[in-house]
Amino acid sequence: MASVLKEIEKLYDEPPIIYLDEDKDIFKKFIELLNEGEIRTVEKKNGKWIINKAVKKGILVGFRIGEIIKIKCNSSYYFSDKNTFPLKKVSIESNIRLVPGGSSIRTGSYIGKNVTMMPPMYINTGAYVDDGTMIDSHALVGSCAYVGKRVHLSAGAILGGVLEPIGANPVIIEDDVFIGGNSGIYEGIIVKQKAIIAAGVTITDSTPIYDAVNKKYLEKNEDGIREIPEKAVIISGTRKLKSDENFSVYCPIIIKYRDEKSDNSVILESELR
Repeated sequence: MASVLKEIEKLYDEPPIIYLDEDKDIFKKFIELLNEGEIRTVEKKNGKWIINKAVKKGILVGFRIGEIIKIKCNSSYYFSDKNTFPLKKVSIESNIRLVPGGSSIRTGSYIGKNVTMMPPMYINTGAYVDDGTMIDSHALVGSCAYVGKRVHLSAGAILGGVLEPIGANPVIIEDDVFIGGNSGIYEGIIVKQKAIIAAGVTITDSTPIYDAVNKKYLEKNEDGIREIPEKAVIISGTRKLKSDENFSVYCPIIIKYRDEKSDNSVILESELR
């Protein structure tokens, strides 16, 4: 695994004039490791999320190597994409439910066991979706985004992807998080375990978030990343403009921290999985 990442980084940092068959074989091994979850864009070590930039480099190598081809779906419909990024083959052994109706999972993404995906939804290459998660209709898991175990990504929710710049952080959703409908999490936000993001909430790196329980705005962590605290329940709100208090701007608000009542409101039904 380490040797494949080393070779893929070399292909990115020192691109050849012409990609040979052995270069393409390295990329194929790299994609297989992503599909199997053996490598991932982010991994938690000693309580801290570590970003593996080699994964993003490898995906970009795939776009360099790939050629646009016509991919036939049936007798009357086709789409075109790089031949290095076909659709992912989903394993029945993992008890994955991919319900018919226009959903797509790109190769190079990992889908854990007992994941349910409702149509139409899309999971991009480099994404990691762990066991027992629900991806609902019209939801998007962007490139290199990380989704933990037993997460509910509601209809129309978006987890932003990131491939460039290389140093940019992916969105990370930890275990047992509930993401409400038509919400959006972007620009490297980390949502810590058991948090609840209400419907319609949008969070970016530059979005101030007010903690109404502790009467303060959230500060970024030591790495300059905005984190949503464990068990936080966030709704949409507004804040007054300092320059003109006649106007207000959007501001997500931590209205409370998760309790038994909020647990019951987002309970996941094991029968669906």
